[in-house]
Parts: sequence; structure tokens; C-alpha cells
Amino acid sequence: MPESRIVQERVELSVSDGTRMSAYVARPGDRDARSGIIVLQEAFGVNSHIRNVADRFAREGYLAVAPELFHRTAPGFEGDYNNFPSVAPHMKAMTVPGAEADLRAAYEWLLSQKLAKQKIFSVGFCMGGRMSYLANSILPLEKAGSFYGGGIAPDFLDRAPNLHGRMLFFWGGLDKHITAEKRRAVADALTAAGKPFVHAEFSNADHGFFCDERSAYHPQAAKEAWTLMQEFLKD
Repeated sequence: MPESRIVQERVELSVSDGTRMSAYVARPGDRDARSGIIVLQEAFGVNSHIRNVADRFAREGYLAVAPELFHRTAPGFEGDYNNFPSVAPHMKAMTVPGAEADLRAAYEWLLSQKLAKQKIFSVGFCMGGRMSYLANSILPLEKAGSFYGGGIAPDFLDRAPNLHGRMLFFWGGLDKHITAEKRRAVADALTAAGKPFVHAEFSNADHGFFCDERSAYHPQAAKEAWTLMQEFLKD
């Protein structure tokens, strides 16, 4: 079966704090997008991995937008997976109000586009997994996915009662950055808040298992997670 054609582009988004934010966009090239999805970067920027994820969603019929969350300190930044210290200053420079403004800008841009259904989702990876959770707490998202979202526990547990759409969490059982205690804390917070969620833990996978550019890439877990993500987003 031939691969669906997609259209790739860059757009400039206006943020409420007066800044301008570049974003990578992938859309179906042979039909109108059925829904929109915000694809949220790792700490390593809107790199080839994140662009590839956006492309994959476009082939599934979504209009995907990946905003550059480091636009205030490093526009166009793409970090080295083997040099985390180089990305740390940009992560530290982020603020919650700034991140919320960026997420709203991406959401509003999607709403302004021609969508078959005015349904907006989000999905994020690592730092972006935390941002996807944050987005779901401030935006009326249909559903949201979070891959190994570090910092949800303990930083954003108090946001659980504010979540709008159903959440899907992916965790690596071997992840030493996000411990079993932190994973349980996230589940406990959503349970206490009465929020629906899915908790998928891959016992033999590590942090970053979905990214085929990382040494932690786990092909089987990545394939199963992608299938689960697609089923989760369906009506």
C-alpha cells in the first residue's frame, strides 16, 4: 500500500507575551485533516525525531504542529542526545506562564485551520510529556498522551483536577529518571481527582524508548506504544 502524501511547512505563531514562535507543521496532502494534534518536543528541540513523529501523525490524517518551546532562548535549537548539559540552560529558562502561552498559541493556530472535526489532541516526549500534561490542564483537549513525562510528579500533581481530556501515559520500567514511586504518584493523583487515564508501562524499556535516535530505543515497545496511541485517539 503506497504511503500517504503529506505536506511539510514552517509557520510563525504569535504568542500572547509578544514573542513569535516558529513551529513545524505536517498535514495530510491528499485530504483535509480530520483533527489537530500538538506534538511537544523533548529537551533536544524540534529535531528530526519530533518532525518524524509529526509526519507520522499527518499520514494518519491529523494536522500536526510542533512548536519550538525554546524560542525565547534558542530559536531553531536542535540538541545532541549525547550532550545533555547543552540543553539544560534552555530548560531552566522556561517558565510555566511562558509554556502555557506557547501551548495556547499552538492550540489557537490549530483551531484556525480547516479541520474536519474541531478536536485537538496533544502528545509529548520527555520534557514534552510534561508539557502535554500541562496542556491538558489549561486547554479543552479531547485527549492527551505523555511519553515518559519527567517532572509531572511532584511538580504538577496539583493540576490533576484540572485535566480536561483523558490521559494516556507511557513509562519505561527501567527508567531511573522517573522512578516507580513517581509513576505511582501520577496515577494516584488522577485517581483521587476522578480523572480517566491509561497507564502503560513497558517493563523492559528505558527512558526515551520511543526515539529511534537514542541508544535507549526499544523497537518492540515503540511499535506497541504507537499502535496503542492510535487506538487511544480514535473516537
